[in-house]
Amino acid sequence: MTDFHAPRTPPRRRTLILGGLIAILALAGVVWLSWTLLHGDKSGEGGPGGGFGGGGRRGPASTVAVATASATDLPIVIEALGTVKPAATVTVRPQVGGTITQVMFREGQVVQRGQALVQIDPRPYQMALLQAQGNLTRDQAQLTTAKLTLSRYQTLLAQDSIARQEVDNQAATVKQLEGTVMADQAAVGTARLNLGFARIVAPVSGRVGLRVTDVGNYIGAGDANGVAVITTVSPIDVEFTVPQDDVPRIAARQGRANLPVIALDRTRTQTLDRGSFSTLDNIVDTGTGTVKAKARFPNSGNTLFPSQFVNVRMELDTIKGAIVVPATAVRQGGDGAFVWLLNADQTVSKTPVKTGQATGVQVQITQGLKVGDKVITEGGDRLRDGGKVQLPGAKPAGQGKGDGKARRQRQQRPE
Repeated sequence: MTDFHAPRTPPRRRTLILGGLIAILALAGVVWLSWTLLHGDKSGEGGPGGGFGGGGRRGPASTVAVATASATDLPIVIEALGTVKPAATVTVRPQVGGTITQVMFREGQVVQRGQALVQIDPRPYQMALLQAQGNLTRDQAQLTTAKLTLSRYQTLLAQDSIARQEVDNQAATVKQLEGTVMADQAAVGTARLNLGFARIVAPVSGRVGLRVTDVGNYIGAGDANGVAVITTVSPIDVEFTVPQDDVPRIAARQGRANLPVIALDRTRTQTLDRGSFSTLDNIVDTGTGTVKAKARFPNSGNTLFPSQFVNVRMELDTIKGAIVVPATAVRQGGDGAFVWLLNADQTVSKTPVKTGQATGVQVQITQGLKVGDKVITEGGDRLRDGGKVQLPGAKPAGQGKGDGKARRQRQQRPE
């Protein structure tokens, strides 16, 4: 009898087959795990106790932050970026020419209106004044003589001792000399003005800039650079823009009372000065849809500097008893604004709302909420309508029972 033996599988081939089976099993495990992670929670999504924020069997309830809708007086505020503009900027130019003999101000000094700034050599103008006064005195003497002669001629004419033509000629001479005297008086006044202009004074109160001339320099009348530049810094103005839609309300409010305006620094944390609204421009900028506006500040502490950029906050009006919630509670969806409303059973409801005025941290709710309603402010991205939530500091469901059971088991365990 012949023995028949099955051919044996070579060891190398058996190892390859075993490795292939292990790789197939590992791949199947990875596919199953991925499918479980992606689709394992969808069975309860959107319903109570299921999915994200559901708090059902597949995951704990989402922890959220809650705020309460309250009634308060909400200010209607317009905020804008403004530029500080001096109330007046004056380049002080000389009215007469001459050599500067004295500079009576310091760079950066605050000067008052009428205060002397620069002295131009007055001697030429003093001489011109003396000359004009001399001409006036001479012509006044000639006028006096002409008047006496006219009086004598009139007496002789009454006696029919002189021709009327002589009298008329003398009367014309008197009139001519009277005109000469008037011209001399004007020349004296002009010379006196020029002498006064040799002493240059500040036309406005303000702060003097950097000096542009020194003692010994010759300066001409109407020199373009002038002798100093004065900017009025107290009071001072701030120019900013407001939306064209707010112009009617600003105009109506301005007619009743002054609008308070606050100037803040670039971080909006420090108040630089408080002032009042001044006026609106008379045209709308078609490129931006805004209107230029101006507010005036006392600037008694010199906290505002010309050409400085500041943040402007203007309180336009106040809404009494407005229902407000934190700005983070209001969300935008396909149907408009909505909030997550917290129910008594620790579930949430998607509630459509209509918003009104808003500040940096609060939003007015005109429809959809009432005072005392609780809304979700943080964690709302993970919520679904009807889902269960957990408040900060609260214990997860079942944690207390488990702790109590373990405590009882430890007490019953024999020592």
